[in-house]
Amino acid sequence: MLSITKSMALHGLEGFLIDVQVDISAGMPSWNIVGLPDTSIKEAKERVRTAIKNSGYELFSRKIVVNLAPAEIKKEGSIFDLPIAVGILKGLEIINQTTYFNDILMIGELSLNGKLNPINGVLPICIEAKKQGIKKVILPKQNEKEASIIEGIEILGVNDLKEVVNYLNGQIIIQSLTTNWRECIEKNKNMQLDFSEVKGQEDVKRAVEIAAAGRT
Repeated sequence: MLSITKSMALHGLEGFLIDVQVDISAGMPSWNIVGLPDTSIKEAKERVRTAIKNSGYELFSRKIVVNLAPAEIKKEGSIFDLPIAVGILKGLEIINQTTYFNDILMIGELSLNGKLNPINGVLPICIEAKKQGIKKVILPKQNEKEASIIEGIEILGVNDLKEVVNYLNGQIIIQSLTTNWRECIEKNKNMQLDFSEVKGQEDVKRAVEIAAAGRT
């Protein structure tokens, strides 16, 4: 059975909408992730498998293929853990709700116990998601406040995989957090910019550092 969830690949400050396609079928048990993933994404299968099991869901031996489309865009990091897990649970019909998936974007790294860990790059991801017409973003609770300054999109912070499943099945309601971005700017107007907040673009950052040092 094929299921599709949406996520985002981030290059520098630019985001690209990604379809996380999960196909589950009978056959020799295996798990493959394709679509130009880096090492951290290839390792996701161990995190996701264990997180699903420790969240109380039975993951029977199946042939699982995960495709991150479009394939020509390089994908990095562990933010695809959550959409992959949701895609698998949807394919197994543990998640039986289908109406939510067209306008929801999911990002988050899973711990082995099913908890969601905070991730980097949430703000540019949510900005790009809004541009792409996404209505809701499901992300780790620790990143909720940062993302909530984006107006016109629902930010749903969650603690673990089980909470996501219950929400998608309509068993619980998660309140969207909204933050006044003008107040945030006023409070942090003296904060210094930091290149550690920019994902990738190492050559560009290096060039700016050299120029700032006076070697133009």
